[in-house]
Amino acid sequence: MALFGTDGVRGLANGETLTADLALSLAQATAVVLGQGRSAEARRAEGRRAKAVIARDPRISGEFLGAAVAAGLASSGVDVYDAGVIPTPALAFLVRDFDADFGIMISASHNQAADNGIKIFARGGVKLPDVVEDRIERYLDRPKLQPTGAHVGRIARFADAEDRYVLHLLGTLPARLDGLHVVIDCANGAASGVSPQVFADAGARVTVIGADPNGLNINEGVGSTHLEVLQHAVVAHGADVGIAHDGDADRCLAVDAAGAVIDGDQIMAILAASMHERGILAGNTLVATVMSNLGLKLAMADLGIAIVETSVGDRYVLEAMSAGAYSLGGEQSGHVIMSEHSTTGDGLLTGLQIVGEMARTGKTLAELAAVMRVYPQTLINVKDVDKTRVEDDEELQGAVRAVESELGETGRVLLRASGTENLVRVMVEAADAETARSLAERLEGVVRDRLAL
Repeated sequence: MALFGTDGVRGLANGETLTADLALSLAQATAVVLGQGRSAEARRAEGRRAKAVIARDPRISGEFLGAAVAAGLASSGVDVYDAGVIPTPALAFLVRDFDADFGIMISASHNQAADNGIKIFARGGVKLPDVVEDRIERYLDRPKLQPTGAHVGRIARFADAEDRYVLHLLGTLPARLDGLHVVIDCANGAASGVSPQVFADAGARVTVIGADPNGLNINEGVGSTHLEVLQHAVVAHGADVGIAHDGDADRCLAVDAAGAVIDGDQIMAILAASMHERGILAGNTLVATVMSNLGLKLAMADLGIAIVETSVGDRYVLEAMSAGAYSLGGEQSGHVIMSEHSTTGDGLLTGLQIVGEMARTGKTLAELAAVMRVYPQTLINVKDVDKTRVEDDEELQGAVRAVESELGETGRVLLRASGTENLVRVMVEAADAETARSLAERLEGVVRDRLAL
């Protein structure tokens, strides 16, 4: 089974796979694959070692995994700059800003505290393609670099890491946030220190929740996966807007003044409309996944903005953005990528841009979100079926076509096998919630009948 999943290596920390031994070996293999590139010969001629930036979210296992990663890199002759607890997009930014050879983030994003993960970024702060991940995995069982004496790497604290990131974020704002009251839910995660700081520096009045990480409470009842806490806080404080991060702050969801949730599709609609108006939406195109709401497509069509559709996963969004030199893309989950400012999804950047658009236009978040009508969507995960036969079962595909015909232009159907779990996802959008629910349940029954194990 492949070690790397859709977003690095992830699992139960100190469990069967994600151990200190693996973290050390993975770091050593990464040093071989990413530390010996085209610049290696010139670097050696100048007496310089490869350098890497590492960081983590606040879960307790990140401490021993981070130490193992640092040891693996230094033992391979790589100088390590430890940025401590910072968001994943901050690590990606620092790799590029610091001209590091690569970076390693230790985080399991929105997962529970017992889990952890290792994400690797190449030079420039970009995620690795599958072929490079495969090379690193092959090198796990091969001889590693083993310098001695003065040639081993050093480990140092990256003292101004957070300040560099904050200054970068502030430089992206379309307008200052003076006069706006923002509630920020940091998910007891990596954004707990930096997100309140950057919003306050931008001029906002800030109320903070979910910003007391103790290593065990990350994502626990707070953050982008538990929006009810933020919804209540925004209304209770009479705030203008709420911003929710996940554990490593690479995503952002929002709440308007009335407590209504603004999801990733609505956020993309707001940003695309703004960038289109200002003439900075590259190719006049938005990149979104097949899971994005039908309302987003219709809203973009009304504005004359094209949509490029990808498979689910921010790596596929990034690939399409890079291939077409597009400037905006993302997912319904709140992973939003603005390529002018970031190489990956950045929840702090996204949040700042949303609130900045409120400041620039003088509109409420609800008014901005009205650019898009959200079509009711029902998603059912059908477990314990043979997901490999989804495309080949003609009776199932016929049932899908029948539902699509019934919906016409007022909805859509998406049937897909999960890439990580043994289940099939049935998603139906329709003009009303009851229709979406009943049609999704009808297809669920066909999936269970036709794909039974």
